[in-house]
Amino acid sequence: MQIEPNSVVTLHYTLKDNDGNIIDQSEDGSFLYLHGAMNIIPGLENALSGKSAGEEISVKVSPEEGYGVKEDERVQEVPKEMFDSADEIKVGVQFHAQSPDGQAVVVTVVEVKDDAVVIDGNHALAGVELNFEVKIVDVREASAEEIEHGHVHGPHGHQH
Repeated sequence: MQIEPNSVVTLHYTLKDNDGNIIDQSEDGSFLYLHGAMNIIPGLENALSGKSAGEEISVKVSPEEGYGVKEDERVQEVPKEMFDSADEIKVGVQFHAQSPDGQAVVVTVVEVKDDAVVIDGNHALAGVELNFEVKIVDVREASAEEIEHGHVHGPHGHQH
């Protein structure tokens, strides 16, 4: 069976940056997702369309089809007193915040000054070309309930 909308796909993947560093990989080799439900980044979903179990593919995904390009306006300086525990604020620390429109966002501290903190609301992989090595393990039809809920159910259904 080929991968098409409403297929449940099981795959192994390794994600590397352009320097060959591993950014992420499926832990036990069983990453499941519902095809066509926007559960994975568009560049990878498009590349998997029409493939079958047993196939292995390499996909290079541009930032536009991945986690977006870096947006300078998402980097901002905020007064240090906005943070409850200023002693925990170090470069590289991530925490959850709310964007002006009420969306939950993850921000990363990029610089700490005397009385201010520079935070970056871009996704950690924004602006990064993503290199996926994927092995398709299994393809099955989604159940009506999975289609209705928009994600995979069952013992190994991970939501990402």
